Amino acid sequence: MSGNIQQVVLASNNLGKLNEFQHLLGGLNFKMLPQKQFGIQSVAETGLTFVENAILKARHASSIARLPALADDSGLEVDALNGAPGIYSARFAGEAASDADNNQKLLQLLEGKSPSERTARFHCVLVYLKHPADPTPLICHGTWEGIILEEVRGDNGFGYDPLFFVPSEHCTSAELPSNLKNKLSHRAQAMQKLLTKLKKS
Repeated sequence: MSGNIQQVVLASNNLGKLNEFQHLLGGLNFKMLPQKQFGIQSVAETGLTFVENAILKARHASSIARLPALADDSGLEVDALNGAPGIYSARFAGEAASDADNNQKLLQLLEGKSPSERTARFHCVLVYLKHPADPTPLICHGTWEGIILEEVRGDNGFGYDPLFFVPSEHCTSAELPSNLKNKLSHRAQAMQKLLTKLKKS
């Protein structure tokens, strides 16, 4: 891909994600634009999987902006909770729940569980659509294995990061320096897969 810069709408208003994606895809002459620049409201996430919700978000943004779109859907899967909170990770303790509320609910549900029963993983699914009716979207999936601790540790993260212990690094996701987290995380893995696919397309 060379020549003209391709504008891509990001189906998110998260500036951190916008910068992260722009940094990764900058070498492909992609310019990421947040959906709010087009007056796009967040779409209802009515899917039952990360893949369905990411496609919903990407198609919604692409149809309004009339541009290629990139969306992600991510969350935490805890084995002892049969995969919960899953697609409901951001609203685990209720629609207006804070990160602290969600973490507290997770701790309560896992109370009394041993470390071997507290295995979990983060998931990230990225979807790239060339246009709203794209029948073959690029779908990339990244996972990050860990263990849920009994108390929060670290303040360099968000969501469930302070409870998510990364065995290989002997610390929580919230204790990792940003540059290392951005190499190890579920989103980083999905983004690298997407980069590889886009280079081939």
